[in-house]
Amino acid sequence: MRHVVITGGGTGIGLAAAEEFVKAGDRVTITGRRQQVLRDAATRLGPLASWVSFDAADPAAIRNALPRLPDRVDVLVNNAGGNTDFDRDQRADGDLDGVAAQWRANLDANLLSAVLLTAALRPRLADNARIVSMSSIAARRGAGSYGPAKAALESWTGGIAAELGPRGITANVVSPGLTHGSEFFRDTLTSEREQWMIAETKTHRAGTTADVAATIAFLASPAAGHITGQVIYVNGGAYLGR
Repeated sequence: MRHVVITGGGTGIGLAAAEEFVKAGDRVTITGRRQQVLRDAATRLGPLASWVSFDAADPAAIRNALPRLPDRVDVLVNNAGGNTDFDRDQRADGDLDGVAAQWRANLDANLLSAVLLTAALRPRLADNARIVSMSSIAARRGAGSYGPAKAALESWTGGIAAELGPRGITANVVSPGLTHGSEFFRDTLTSEREQWMIAETKTHRAGTTADVAATIAFLASPAAGHITGQVIYVNGGAYLGR
């Protein structure tokens, strides 16, 4: 039985990925900051699931959580993150302190959360383990401080793939586009913009959390043992990764 850790596992893509792993008979630990959300998700997932609440961008919180995380990790899914620009006060855009805080928030949420937890769990990674981190097509197309944070995550993944490759450990990135069933846009996505984003795809539909979860599950499988350091796009061709 494999032991899987998924950050941001209480909702959206993280929860869909947890469902895939549980379906395969893996033991899954979902993490995040919202205790009730995690508790409800773990109940939904069943007896193979457990939850641990902590902020993956906070070193002290990770240290405190480590005793409750698996002693052996076969799959680590760095899914926590999101565009913290949605939370910013646009009136502060001309204030340098506000700009710095805005950029640090996205770097913490999308880059450091993956870097710190991977570093903390590195001694527990089994040989031939899998690391899958979540990016976005925004990494190649811009989007305030969010896109650059995801681009940095992709660069870091290349480095960690090289470091851990001799142990058979792979590290890859999944990069979705518009994905129904996630909380990414919160209440900010207008129907007009959504239709424009769908029109960009070659499949003429939005992605789903199940689409992304299936790709995560494949990259975590033995069949993907020779795929590492890669960015896999799941966006219906809205961005052509070449």
